[in-house]
Amino acid sequence: MATTSISYSEQQRSLADLMLAVAGESVTVMKKNAPEQALKLKRQDEWKLYLEFLKVTFNLADRLSAFHIPIKDQPDFMTGLEDAVTTRLRAVLEPAFSAVDQNEIMMTISGVVAESRKLYEGYRFSITEESKAKNDMFDTFGGRVADALGVADNSQITSAAMLCATAMVPAITAILKGERPPDVGPVGEPSASQAASIASGSSRGQTGNEIKLISIMSDVSGDEIETRWGLHPRFRQDLTTEETQQLTKLMNRVAKVLGERYAAVAFSEEWISWHKAGHA
Repeated sequence: MATTSISYSEQQRSLADLMLAVAGESVTVMKKNAPEQALKLKRQDEWKLYLEFLKVTFNLADRLSAFHIPIKDQPDFMTGLEDAVTTRLRAVLEPAFSAVDQNEIMMTISGVVAESRKLYEGYRFSITEESKAKNDMFDTFGGRVADALGVADNSQITSAAMLCATAMVPAITAILKGERPPDVGPVGEPSASQAASIASGSSRGQTGNEIKLISIMSDVSGDEIETRWGLHPRFRQDLTTEETQQLTKLMNRVAKVLGERYAAVAFSEEWISWHKAGHA
């Protein structure tokens, strides 16, 4: 393995701990959103889900590091992060297994990074701005998670996976800025709730009390407009069946109104000119 850059070793270790913690917590969230399917999952199925979250997180870390790491250092930084994740993953797995093959873990993480690049590098967008390409990438990721869970085209799982992934952006940014990273307990017992608190806006300079509970997205595909909405996974769990039904009915109406308005704007002459200019 490549030698980790000393100047970034603390950030790389913090990112590795965050990535493993949130990947594990995200698998739990997916299982809670599909309890019947969760009962059918085997250990290798959960491992596959876990790796899907690591793949997208490597891509997010790569995109975000471009804003905080000098260009000349970025390749070494990402190589060092790969090494840090390998080292921390081995430490996490050792208590559960009598022997852990370092080479096997290294090959697994190398495969994760390679597939992450293959899957997501083709989406051209700035991670700090909203765009169709960005939405498309997260939608592709959500679809892969639903497939891995065995519930293809399940909008609830897709939305929950997308929310888990997007929540990582401010958390990764905080670490890259050198701000206080999420607290992580003993190896193998990471506090994912601490990572979630940073992801929801508790890093330095923010209020710490702002959490996106509901999101609505519309996008254009040819001559079609698709508008969808989703709930924060933890918010969904706190609702009763009756509250969920009432909220679903209301949000379907909201999505319909917003979708129709978005369609009117998207196909207007002014919007078409933006498409041609490459700004939309």
